[in-house]
Amino acid sequence: MTSTVDPISLPQRAASNDTEIDREALARLLIEIARNVDPDYRARLDGIPTADPRMETLRQLLVGREISELSRVTHLLDEPEQLAAALGSVLPSAAARALHAQLGEALAPAVERAVQRSIQKSPRTLTDILYPVFLPAIRKSIGEKIDQTFQSLNETLRHIFTWHGLKWRFEAWRTGASFSEVVLRHSLVYRVEHAFLIHRNSGLLIKHVTAENATSEDPQLISSMLSAIQDFVKDSFNEKEQGGLDTIRFGELRLWSEVGPFATLVAVIRGNPPEELHEIIRDVLLRIHDEYSQALEQFDGDSSQLAGVETQLQTCVELKQEESNQGFPWLVVAAVLLVLIPAGGWFFLSWQSGQRWQAYVSRLGTQPGIIVAEQKVRDGQFYIAGLRDPLAADPQSLLAGTQVDPTRVHSRWQFYQSLDPEFVLKRLTASLVPPDSVRLSIVDHRIVAEGEAPDTWIDRARAAARQLSAGGPEFDISRVRDVSPEARAAEHWQTYVSRLEAQPGIIVVQQTARGGHFYISGLRDPLAADPQALLSGTEVDPARVHSQWQFYQSLDPKFVLKRLMVSLTPPKSVRLSIVEDRIVAEGEAPDTWIDRARAAARQLSAGGPEFDISKVRDVSPEARAAEHWQTYVSRLEAQAGIIVAQQTARGGHFYISGLRDPQAANPQALLSGTGVDPARVHSQWQFYQSLDPKFVLKRLMASLAPPKSVRLMIIKDRIVAQGEAPAAWIDRARVAAQQLSADGLSLEISELRELTPPQLTHSREAIQAVNIFFDSGKAVPGPEQLPVLDNLANQLKQLAKDARNAGVTAQFMLTGHSDETGRETAKLSISAARAETVRALLKKRGVDPELLLVRGAGTFEPAEIENSRTGNSANRRVSVTVNFH
Repeated sequence: MTSTVDPISLPQRAASNDTEIDREALARLLIEIARNVDPDYRARLDGIPTADPRMETLRQLLVGREISELSRVTHLLDEPEQLAAALGSVLPSAAARALHAQLGEALAPAVERAVQRSIQKSPRTLTDILYPVFLPAIRKSIGEKIDQTFQSLNETLRHIFTWHGLKWRFEAWRTGASFSEVVLRHSLVYRVEHAFLIHRNSGLLIKHVTAENATSEDPQLISSMLSAIQDFVKDSFNEKEQGGLDTIRFGELRLWSEVGPFATLVAVIRGNPPEELHEIIRDVLLRIHDEYSQALEQFDGDSSQLAGVETQLQTCVELKQEESNQGFPWLVVAAVLLVLIPAGGWFFLSWQSGQRWQAYVSRLGTQPGIIVAEQKVRDGQFYIAGLRDPLAADPQSLLAGTQVDPTRVHSRWQFYQSLDPEFVLKRLTASLVPPDSVRLSIVDHRIVAEGEAPDTWIDRARAAARQLSAGGPEFDISRVRDVSPEARAAEHWQTYVSRLEAQPGIIVVQQTARGGHFYISGLRDPLAADPQALLSGTEVDPARVHSQWQFYQSLDPKFVLKRLMVSLTPPKSVRLSIVEDRIVAEGEAPDTWIDRARAAARQLSAGGPEFDISKVRDVSPEARAAEHWQTYVSRLEAQAGIIVAQQTARGGHFYISGLRDPQAANPQALLSGTGVDPARVHSQWQFYQSLDPKFVLKRLMASLAPPKSVRLMIIKDRIVAQGEAPAAWIDRARVAAQQLSADGLSLEISELRELTPPQLTHSREAIQAVNIFFDSGKAVPGPEQLPVLDNLANQLKQLAKDARNAGVTAQFMLTGHSDETGRETAKLSISAARAETVRALLKKRGVDPELLLVRGAGTFEPAEIENSRTGNSANRRVSVTVNFH
């Protein structure tokens, strides 16, 4: 059936964002579609458009909203910036709601590629991120490996040549292990006796496990001491926070410390542990942090949530290695001995034969005239070759007593002439045949001839000396005297001439010997010895001596002294003597004799000895008075604060003038004991202020009137003030110092300290009245002491600030005390631990650690006044002492 109804026109409606559909329009559209389903009807219509507008209208009604949303999403996908903003707003919540396993598997490839590209592009970024984490761990791991290597090397070298080393080498061969592993297994004997787990921030003990049969003191005390030592090292050497002590050794005990994020594991080991034990202890600490990280981070002294930690620590104290007691390997020793005994016998015989041959060679080498050029041992035979002087010992005869078989010795010697003095002496003796009056000997590698011989033998000896080989010993014949009559006479004459030349006052100008007669001439002082008398004992015939002497005055000090004694005739109170080629007169004499001596000194010949009369004193009354006056003037000039400007002596009176400090000595009083008549002294003194430090110090004491707490003293020409004084007095002293500096003197007041202001004294007394109390046997204060610590920290910081404003430095001494419970050493240790604990707690509350000093007093400084606590509780405390510098 066909329809002739024209297609209806649906009303055009704007697309709505409402989710509701126009049902009436939809029904009418469906009816119209049904009418157009007839194919005949469609065939009669020519030019029907391909797109039916009614279908478009239907699509808008059915999926219009979806098309609009799809278009918006497509546009969103085509714009990268809008897509990124949209994903960024929902991605965090989507990742939070997704399953972790699936999300990780999905993101892993992308993250890996991103990290890989980032590293390829900039490796330094990742290096900077991981450097603070990995570098300390790598450095510590490398250090432990190096220590392990050196430990293995040291133990191996220590036992390599011992009996244990031989036994362990056989064990290494039998088991297939390396020798170093066997040595470490037997030599590194150790046992872990204690394991302490200590909270890193507070220093409180979390858990402590002890091995069987191991003893120790209070674990809490040991934990506090370890924490105090760690803080002391960090503060003393400016170590970083993540650093700390790794190893402490005391005798056979070693303390190995491993530091974690929230706790420190300390193992007490007895013996010699291997370096690998560090890794085991570190693994235990890592497992504890993996299982109880949150509980460790929030630890406040309650270890109830860390009950399972004790099981982990128990694995540490079970670590040990005991010395193995294996049976002695008798079969191995027997087998080794069976091999070593024959080899040792053969080696000993060969060694003994070689030693005998070397002894023989050494004997040959020490023989003069024998030079060993070559020696060797081959196939049990001995070969030797060299040079030999015919006068040297026979090498074959030297074999006797050496136990070397002569039939096995093959020698080859070539003759030569040795230059050794012994052989040269033998050849000279054989060729020269010296007479009995001549003796040949060796002196300092020289051949010396001594004695008397005819001139013919002396000529032969001279020729032999010239013919000796160059480089050989010298032949000295200078000590052989010619015994001919002419030579004896000439020798006696030379003896006489030498005697004359040694005489003072005699100068030999010329001397000759001619035709058996002797001629001599020269100069002679009349006071000198007689030359004719000197001939006696020289064996020279006086009749054959012809002398001619001219008189002269010798300038020798002895002759000049004799002439002065004759001409001056000094009195008994004057003594003339020779001192270093000078004639010196000493004593007392009248002025007339002194004038004569002065004239004689001027008349002495130029170039002769000097005549010194400066030590002769004039004994006239005028001279004595002048001498006494000069003594008085010298005494005045040596006085501080007195300056002599002018002094004269005239008409028996003495005049003196100058300057005098009022605080100097009285010049009139200095006259006593000088022998000067005060009535003959006329003085004129003008007062002045001396700059001598002694007088300046006296004037400062009078003008400044220093308090008893200040001391003025002279140090190396400087006036120094020391002590404490009020600010007003220090200002006056500063003004005085400025006035002195203009005169070239200095008053140093740098060592003066201003008296402590009253507010600092009040704060000091308040702080020193505070005490931090502890429970018995504890090194950490209880919770009730925390408010006291907070208040004390505030007081210390305020006092340090006030002291700096006042120009002084405040230091606080924390003194730990203990009660009478326990041993003396334990009481001293726990007192020091309490002081260290308070120091650490004050440091955490902002007090400068450089101002805090600690010491342990034990029971030696008990509390003088007990508060509400009774008995020993008052002595379990830490007190504070304040000092200003």
